[in-house]
Amino acid sequence: MNKTILIVDDEEDIVGFMKDFLEDQGYHVITAYNSNQALDSLVHKPNLVILDVMMPGMNGFELCEMMRKSMTCPIIFLSARASEADRIKGLFVGGDDYLVKPFSMKELHARVIAHLRREHRQHGLTRKHLYFGHLIIDIDGREIYYQNQEISFTTKEFDIIEFLALHPGQVFSREQIYEKLWGYEAEGDSSTITEHVKKIRAKLAKYEPNPTYISTVWGVGYKWGK
Repeated sequence: MNKTILIVDDEEDIVGFMKDFLEDQGYHVITAYNSNQALDSLVHKPNLVILDVMMPGMNGFELCEMMRKSMTCPIIFLSARASEADRIKGLFVGGDDYLVKPFSMKELHARVIAHLRREHRQHGLTRKHLYFGHLIIDIDGREIYYQNQEISFTTKEFDIIEFLALHPGQVFSREQIYEKLWGYEAEGDSSTITEHVKKIRAKLAKYEPNPTYISTVWGVGYKWGK
């Protein structure tokens, strides 16, 4: 079954070029030119989203945050803004990758393949549940529950939780976590791990006051504490 990719960009020429290229590679491609069209397109349950940052009205960062309320598939940001702050913000709001314009279609395709392969590997695991008090982590289903209430996490937030929870009590530096989840050659900064951990703790705090699942080991890094 062909994977479905949603392209969201207000520049029709760029959308058309990417659509033609990705369809030639065997993907099913749907397109949207603004936030409303993009949100309506989620009914097609895309396997991956390519999302432009600079759009009229709701920008890509804001749209990503809205998408993350109902979906966990990989999101690749496209932007002409190459600053570290923008890349970190893209990851912080729920993106999985950040590609700076202009880019080659070969590079875009390589990143699409990498993210879809990672999703396939994750969903191909034998179903496994981890139990930490009232918190249940469904590894295969990539879902997390607290007292039977599902908590919504982004792809990278779940990846961080999964990685730490599979190694309880072991301390990992920000750099080790970043390299594990983003890869050695990824552009960016390990400080994004700190931002993701803050968001994870904030979400958990809505269900359990002062959650201690992820502990900070000062000067070293983080560990799963329960």
